[in-house]
Amino acid sequence: MKDAGDKLSPIEPSRKLSDAIRDVKNAFADRDDVVVDMREAHRMRLELLATELAPVFADVPTDMDSFDFAVSSGLQPRLWIDAVSHVAMGRDRRTYRFLKDTRVGRVVLAESTEMKAVADAVTRYVAERVVERQRMMEGGVESPVPGLHRLVVQEAEPPIQSETRRNGWTTFFAGLGLIAAGALVGLAVSLALFWDRLMQMKISF
Repeated sequence: MKDAGDKLSPIEPSRKLSDAIRDVKNAFADRDDVVVDMREAHRMRLELLATELAPVFADVPTDMDSFDFAVSSGLQPRLWIDAVSHVAMGRDRRTYRFLKDTRVGRVVLAESTEMKAVADAVTRYVAERVVERQRMMEGGVESPVPGLHRLVVQEAEPPIQSETRRNGWTTFFAGLGLIAAGALVGLAVSLALFWDRLMQMKISF
């Protein structure tokens, strides 16, 4: 038989599952507070950048709606410039990263801890987009899109082709008319010869 010293000791209050769950919840709450603080810090810096760029955004033509110029909420706040480019903060909470999504992946257009340097890069980017749009609206002959002028010229060629086709049909019908006229002439000659033979046979009878 086991003596009294072999009995299981009761669970100490500090080892209860409820206490462990409370400790885990507190740890998660502390971590969430850190995440929230980081997000708020990122958003605050991006809002300062947006304020710096406010005069640039105000000068964009009102009929040009391809820009966003808004700070988005979420786990990682972003200052959106347009649908493919935005500014986000680096992991150190101090570095501004101007990023653009392309067909080959995301590229970094500018990266600096100095807000002015990134603001200058964004201003340059906006200016390039505005100039590209103006050039496209001014005329398609000198379009910045490669191959566009060639496509326009090819679209203007069908009337010439249709005219050539019409000339071809005219030539065909003219040739057909000559053949018909030749056949009629041959038929008339044949009738004349046949008529002379018919008259000779009648005289002989």
